[in-house]
Amino acid sequence: MFEYAPAPESRSIVSLAPSYGLFIDGEAGEAKDTFKTINPATEEVLTEVALAGPEDVDRAVAAARRAFQSWSALPGSERAKYLFRIARIIQERSRELAVLESLDNGKPIKESRDVDLPLVAAHFFYYAGWADKLKYAGFGPDPRPLGVAGQVIPWNFPLLMLAWKIAPALATGNTVVLKPAETTPLSALFFADVCRQADLPPGVVNIVTGAGDTGRYLVEHPDVNKVAFTGSTEVGRQIARSVAGTGKRLSLELGGKAANIVFDDAPIDQAVEGIVNGIFFNQGHVCCAGSRLLVQESIAEELLASLRRRMATLRVGDPLDKNTDIGAINSRAQLDKIVELSEIGSAEGAERWSPPCELPDRGFWFAPTIFTGVTQAHRIAREEIFGPVLSVLTFRTPAEAIEKANNTPYGLSAGIWSDKGSQILAVADKLRAGVIWANTFNKFDPTSPFGGYKESGYGREGGRHGLEAYLA
Repeated sequence: MFEYAPAPESRSIVSLAPSYGLFIDGEAGEAKDTFKTINPATEEVLTEVALAGPEDVDRAVAAARRAFQSWSALPGSERAKYLFRIARIIQERSRELAVLESLDNGKPIKESRDVDLPLVAAHFFYYAGWADKLKYAGFGPDPRPLGVAGQVIPWNFPLLMLAWKIAPALATGNTVVLKPAETTPLSALFFADVCRQADLPPGVVNIVTGAGDTGRYLVEHPDVNKVAFTGSTEVGRQIARSVAGTGKRLSLELGGKAANIVFDDAPIDQAVEGIVNGIFFNQGHVCCAGSRLLVQESIAEELLASLRRRMATLRVGDPLDKNTDIGAINSRAQLDKIVELSEIGSAEGAERWSPPCELPDRGFWFAPTIFTGVTQAHRIAREEIFGPVLSVLTFRTPAEAIEKANNTPYGLSAGIWSDKGSQILAVADKLRAGVIWANTFNKFDPTSPFGGYKESGYGREGGRHGLEAYLA
């Protein structure tokens, strides 16, 4: 295999303070307790972060409530100026943000640099454009903001999920209290600095860091009008129960177990690239990952041989190396879950394969893995692993592919690979999934709505549809 010389991105562009407080009412605030955030690639402590308690969440919500009156009264064109300013600052500081994201999350720098950051800026630019056009969005002649939005985001795309949540909320005149994930708080705290640099009025965006309890305080706060959550289905259920009957608006973007369906007329090499991108992008830490490969029986052998050859070229290692394809697993807890489900897959009779792969001594690492001989009864075909693990099933007819693809409690995404447009449209029409890619996978655009069915949640983020969750 062709060997690449190391090409590390310098981390010196990021200057981390020894500790970080909360961001409430435009200012840094202390909390009684703190926790440490670590680099999952090396297990080194990066910094210490404030752990928000109930009183801190109270202060943040109160600040958002005070700011709501003046922020919602601003003309949309004025709110748009702030969003445009934020988007431009993110572009200007994108290298800094990309390095910080890879340090705190473990994802390869080429993904945070070339995928996450351009999309983050694009979402703020896109929703800035909507801010003065809300009456043309199709939600009535005089759409009104809801009030204070409590937003809880996950650790797999920390800054991108922040943009998905905050941009439409601000464009529609709401104010925000955001709780980033416990293991990846740094890019959200960096965003607080972006807000200051953009002269965003105090209290419009507030950021409270912490663990699950902090998120619960925010979701259950009586003065929050809207809850937006991205994360696990289990936590989504708890939030739905706690919000039920309160009058709060709720949108949930939860787990997935997407089917990536490859028909016998698909271009094999193109499909293999899509399969690799579908499951190994961001170490498989993707809600809409194509974690179930459904391949037509007649080409299964040829496709798997090509897939194994391609996987042997994937480079696992230092997330800050520009040549790295697969970085570190985000946390010890997530690594343990991936290991456990993979061992169950082997114990239940599926055949496991990984390319020869030397993993670093320190940090949280897992080699890219495929399981063949998988049936729909296997746990690895039913449960979300949220790691670089692909389950391969076969089918003979389109009807069988559709039945297997829909045989899941989830319904977030799917992929279809075929040379026939008529076949793609016919199959897509029968798949119960919120997002369906044709001859590609994991392509995102701020103008396109994203969300799921069944246990993958409800509501849409992105596009014109993403405005609706924040309008009365």
